[in-house]
Formats: sequence, C-alpha cells, structure tokens
Amino acid sequence: MEWTFDSAERLVGALRAGDVTSVELTDEAITRIERDDRAINAICVPDFDRARAAARDADRARARGEDRPLLGIPVTVKESYNVAGLPTTWGLPLHRDHIPAEDAVQVSRLKGAGAVVLGKTNVPLGLQDVQSFNEIYGTTNNPWDHGRTAGGSSGGSAAALASGFGALSIGSDLAGSLRTPAHFCGIYAHKPTLGLAASRGMVPPTAPALPADPDLAVVGPMARTARDLTLLLDVMAGPDPLTFGVAHSMTLPPARHERLRDFRVLVLTEHPLLPTGVAVRAGVDRVADALVEGGARVDRGSPLLPDLAEAALIYMQLLASGSSAGFPDARYEQLRARAAGLAANDRSLDAARLRGTVLSHRDWIEVNHHREVHRHGWRGLFTEYDAVVCPVSPTPAFPHDHHPDPLERLIAIDGVAYPYFDQLVWAGLPTMPGLPATAIPAGRSPEGLPVGVQLIGPMSEDRTPLRLAELLERVIGGFEVPG
Repeated sequence: MEWTFDSAERLVGALRAGDVTSVELTDEAITRIERDDRAINAICVPDFDRARAAARDADRARARGEDRPLLGIPVTVKESYNVAGLPTTWGLPLHRDHIPAEDAVQVSRLKGAGAVVLGKTNVPLGLQDVQSFNEIYGTTNNPWDHGRTAGGSSGGSAAALASGFGALSIGSDLAGSLRTPAHFCGIYAHKPTLGLAASRGMVPPTAPALPADPDLAVVGPMARTARDLTLLLDVMAGPDPLTFGVAHSMTLPPARHERLRDFRVLVLTEHPLLPTGVAVRAGVDRVADALVEGGARVDRGSPLLPDLAEAALIYMQLLASGSSAGFPDARYEQLRARAAGLAANDRSLDAARLRGTVLSHRDWIEVNHHREVHRHGWRGLFTEYDAVVCPVSPTPAFPHDHHPDPLERLIAIDGVAYPYFDQLVWAGLPTMPGLPATAIPAGRSPEGLPVGVQLIGPMSEDRTPLRLAELLERVIGGFEVPG
C-alpha cells in the first residue's frame, strides 16, 4: 500500500494500529524524493540518514508503548529554521557553510512530538520574494507546471507537500509566505495570530537565536488537509520557554461554531488598489456559494470593514520599515532623498513602500497607531462576523521571473501589468493587524492551476478559521494530486 499522499492524521492512526511502521513511511517518502525531486527541487538539504535513524527510534518508542502527536510522521522544515548539523543559509551565498549547533524552538517541538525530519526545503534569497530561488540551491518549480513558481518564501515546503514529500511542513509568513505558496500549489497553510507560536531559531545565518518577537512575522503549519493544520498548530503553538513561557501557558479558545450553517461570513473579492484576476474571483465565489448552500450567513460588504486602501498603505510601510536597517549609509540617504521628493498626495503602494523604508522612529510610532486603530476596527467586525473570506493573491502561480531587481518586475493580472509587490495587498490584510488566516484550495483556473482563498479569523481565535476550513474541505473538496 502506498501512503505518500495520506494525511498525517490518517498516518498517525495507521501507525497506532500497526498497519505501517515509521521506517516504511520514511523509506517511501525518501524514495519518492529521490525519484521526483529532480524536476521540482523542493528539498534543498536532505537529511535522510538521520531521518531513517529517527524513524527506527520512533518505531522502538511505539513498541515500548509511547504515543506522541506526530510519533513517526515524516515531515520537512523550511531552510530558514536552524536544524543542528544542517546548513541555514536563507539562500545567501556568503553563508553557504553556516551550520548551527542548536535546533530552532519549532524544530525541537517537532522532534519532541516524535516527527521524523526528512530535510529542509528551498527558499528565496533572504526570504524576500514571492518565488523560491537562489544561487546555492537553484529554483523550486511548481508541481502543477514546472515553468511557474511554487511561491515564496515557503515555496519549497508547499511544493514538497504537493509532491508527496512528507506529510507536514513548517514555514513562516511575513508577506504571505505561508499562504501564497499554499494558494499556488493547492495545499493548506495557516498563518497564526501574531505571537502565538515562538519563532526563536528562525533567524538569518550567523544571527543569534534570541527569543525576539519580530513585527508582522509568524511561523506556522503547512499540510495537505485542514485537520492536519490543527494537528501541527497544536504542536507549534505556545510562548517561548525563555520568555513568556516561564509564567504563561496557552489554551486556544474553541471554534465559534461546529456547523457550517452557524457561521457568519463576510466575502470580499475586490480591492480598491489592485484588481483581482478572473480565476481568483471564481475561486472566492465558489467558496461563497458553498457557504450559502451550507446555510451560512454570507454578506458581500459591511460598513464595519476597515478601509482596505488605508490598510494596504499601512501594511506596506510597516513591511518596508524592517528592510533598511542593514543598508549602507549611502544607499539609505539615496532612499531618503527619493522619499522626500514624493508628492504629499501620492498614495500609491510604491510610495508607501518607499516612505516605509526610511521611516523615522517618530513616524513609525504614528503608523503603528494607525495599525492599532485598524485592529480595533477588526474587533468590531468580528462581533458581527466569524470569518472573512478573500483572495490570497490576485492571480494563480505565475511564470518564473528571475529579474535581478524585483522592483523592475511586473505581475500580469488578466493581461494588464502591475508593480510586482502590489500583489501583496491581500496577503497583508490579516498580517498588518496580526490576525490568523487559513489558506485553503478553492478549485483550479482554466489553465488547470490551483486557486486558493484565505479565511481570516478573530485575533487569538485560530480554531475558528481552521474549523471553517475543515467544513469547507468536506463540501468543495481539498488537495488534488498534481498531474
């Protein structure tokens, strides 16, 4: 029997029943990687010898009567996480030989739960792209169309899951880096509430693994089913044991509802600053129709929704503000001069990014105040609704574009070109206020490419969008095997 595309939940059951061993699952996954990954290039750092040893240990532990949440389950880890004895480069050639001595806290949690780590998955240079390619490891291809991107920055993890290379993966998300690859590759991903899952050890090479709380960025689970997201999130969630974990434990509240007909959902398809492509609109509409047919209350607009244009501008400034700290002085001064030359009424996304790059601390405080106003607006909205359904990105996966300057790239939406990074407006919608968001498959484009949507939930109520994802998976279907 082949187990390659089974859910982690089903594999756990099979392991408990004695129907399969971890060694068998691990060998099957490795065989598939060795056979198929030449075309995909998802697994950039294999760790097969240690994986086989871990699988043997898992089988022995189960024979002794042990039972942990992921005991014996083959998984992968995004390259940006420290794994003791493996390189962590973030795709930066200067650091190709950097090998940390300790695991990231999330890698430790995976191993503590009994998972078998097959290896690490590919990323873009410095994690700063919507594609996954770099000089060290090359390009990760979309399993549905090798001429297209698998997304970024967790593109290697998404491609690995879509290709059957392990049952679960962990990634990170600052600008849609969990959700966009899931949307492009037809899998599931969950961006947790900001601060819900500790991120220590998910750091650039040579940087100390400190228990910091980065702005906007989170770590989170990726899987082939919605229920598997919950399984993995329960392993990942919780404060860092070096900080809040000293005094705090964490219990997520249950989902607001268990039945589809009890959900109140706001559905969005259009953004004021960027059009949504036909294929993505169709995916959102498919989910909306399923919600209506299931008896959920569905609205297409609400005066409670914070202003989407202002939200995008705030997000772009906050996102860009973290990018310039390491710039040389001359480069920083050039950017300051350009920003000073912007017209006061220039409310474009390009202008927001430029202004954000050179925000003073005083200006950052003001932008952050606007974020807090938006957060409070979302609190009001979630008294009336349980979730918001909207696009992850305006298009399905696009063809590889390796222009060396991302600012010179364009994204085509139904044949019209827009600035490349404008596609982040939807990903930024829940990221800016720190809300949880679950990406789910929602069908395919006319070209046969996966199309996903995201389900945004209330702050710290991650189980609500995750439960809605499970219910929608039952009625609209979920993961499909590429090809």
